[in-house]
Amino acid sequence: MNSKSSSSRGRRSLSRVIDEIAATYRDSRLKHQHLGETPLPSQRVVVDVLGKIRMILFPGYFGHQSVTQESVEEYVSGLVDEVYQRLSKEICKALVLESGPDPERVGRTADDICLLFLKTFPRLRRLLGLDLEAAMDGDPAAQSNHEIIFSYPCMKAVTIYRVAHELTLLNVPLIPRIMTEYAHHETGIDIHPGARIGRRFFIDHGTGVVIGETTEIGENVKLYQGVTLGALSFPEGAAAARGKKRHPTIEDNVVIYSGATILGGNTVIGRDSIIGGNVWIISSVPPGSKVMVRVPKLRITAAV
Repeated sequence: MNSKSSSSRGRRSLSRVIDEIAATYRDSRLKHQHLGETPLPSQRVVVDVLGKIRMILFPGYFGHQSVTQESVEEYVSGLVDEVYQRLSKEICKALVLESGPDPERVGRTADDICLLFLKTFPRLRRLLGLDLEAAMDGDPAAQSNHEIIFSYPCMKAVTIYRVAHELTLLNVPLIPRIMTEYAHHETGIDIHPGARIGRRFFIDHGTGVVIGETTEIGENVKLYQGVTLGALSFPEGAAAARGKKRHPTIEDNVVIYSGATILGGNTVIGRDSIIGGNVWIISSVPPGSKVMVRVPKLRITAAV
């Protein structure tokens, strides 16, 4: 077979494949495409900015330079300016995507939102300090604050959640979810940025924890790995459930052990309760309760 004619036939076949793919882009029923002049927020930039934010919230721990009491103000000044400039642009893209282009108005709004967000950082640092205390108090294996900040997946996931939650409160679309899904990918801990979580929150081990959008968690709550704070299924469809309370409320001083599943917007776990491992809860539990499955009997059959 002539290699030239074979190559020509291959190019024609490839051209037909390209035409078929391109035809799908003109199908208005397909929603997984974004064609036009409106730029989307950059996932890469959002993640990079998130890294800078963690450097501000935990000065001296992340990055490549040592920070002293004398240099910390200059160090933070440069980072805050960079976050303001870069995050404002990504917020602007997200706002345009949601509400339509008006570059001047959206630009001013994005700048204002970003400034309000940066003003939350002193409070965020105090909150994260309490989460760090909860981790140190709650895990006897923890040797130091340094170990928790550097290596505990909980600290990373909760930090990113608290950052993303502030942006959610400022009605920033899309970007908070990019942040928490990045944390989910990095840590195995899935916390929706819309959840409301009180002070001194700690997740031990962490892998497989899911906390839904309308979850409310009080103060001094401790979760173990594999806990789900989720929603019941929606027979009428997800659209009818949007905006409604779908996830449980966990009151103060509750401990929830590994593998527990707690579902439903009307489900309240009363303060000072202990929820045992692998339980399934879809109704409220009064304060001070201990909830656990009945211990199964171990049966050993001797070999014949």
